[in-house]
Amino acid sequence: MLARGELEQCAAQIDEPVAMGSGRASASWQARLISFGLRHTFKPLLAAAAKASQIRALMACPTGFMVPMDVRISEATVGGVSGEWVEPTWESTNHFLLYIHGGGFVACSARTHRAISSGFAQQGFRVFVPNYRLAPEHAFPAALIDVIAAYNGLRATAGEGCKIVIAGDSAGGGLVLAALLALRDANQQLPGAAALFCPFLDLSDEGGSRRTNEKSCALLTRESLARFARLYLGNADPGMPLASPIRANLERLPPLHIQVAADEMLLDDSTGLANRARKAGLQVELLIWQGVPHAFPLFHHLVPEGRRSVAAAGRFLRLAATGHWMGQTSMHSEQRMIAAARPRCYHPDWPQWRRQLCGKRSVRSPRL
Repeated sequence: MLARGELEQCAAQIDEPVAMGSGRASASWQARLISFGLRHTFKPLLAAAAKASQIRALMACPTGFMVPMDVRISEATVGGVSGEWVEPTWESTNHFLLYIHGGGFVACSARTHRAISSGFAQQGFRVFVPNYRLAPEHAFPAALIDVIAAYNGLRATAGEGCKIVIAGDSAGGGLVLAALLALRDANQQLPGAAALFCPFLDLSDEGGSRRTNEKSCALLTRESLARFARLYLGNADPGMPLASPIRANLERLPPLHIQVAADEMLLDDSTGLANRARKAGLQVELLIWQGVPHAFPLFHHLVPEGRRSVAAAGRFLRLAATGHWMGQTSMHSEQRMIAAARPRCYHPDWPQWRRQLCGKRSVRSPRL
């Protein structure tokens, strides 16, 4: 039991989404700096990248992340799909997470998203990140087929009694929701819960926040979103439920945890999903973050909001998968998770004495 009890109740009803901060002034200086830099460098370059090869080169740029000392990474093939295991070194666990990376369906890999997968591993999850086939060489539904194959392979690997959850960011979040729909329609066993970071869910919509937030969004433009959709879909109809899963019937899906930036173009994808999920009778939690860029958990080793986001998602997945999520979050225990999710890696810009000091500490992440 927490000594200070429950300090604050986070909204579980989507009618009252949790707003993390009341405005730009409440965002950390790190988040504001990252957003400013992305808006004036990465965003125009991404908008000008007309070819998939250009997009991949741009998204492969390093973010300064170094793998934490208490996380091990190994290459593997699960369900016929190659990828990476990202696991904690400090304990064995029966909690498995399938993480689907973003990248507009055309770029990125398990390696580019190690910041997020390592953050989950530090919370005790055994994380598998598949390198699903990318568009345009492999158009819809190739990526979705790979995600489902990886999930079925993970079920076989985990065995009975193990908890399997699923998560993804941006385009990966869209693939997560589409995979849940396909598994449900095939009457297959579903993951215990799902977490979606800034998901890209509607490949045909150009209104709402995609217009109003185009200027404030630190990463995306309408041109870049439309290009991602064209490259991914090929000749497929963007209105198909498995291509734009927000349009589908959401009944009988597992509990959903959704996070999104208030200033980004995909805000309506998240709020729309949350409202539709609530009406379908699902357990759902929505966190809206102020002053952070799209897919901000990628920068969780740089910005405190990213650490908090991964910690909150990990808590939800663990509790929801075991049937213990009651629609509220202890802010006190969340602070405990934030400490556990801080990457114990050493940025090259840190002073040498701090690297030595941190290197001598032996701190085990608490069992949540």
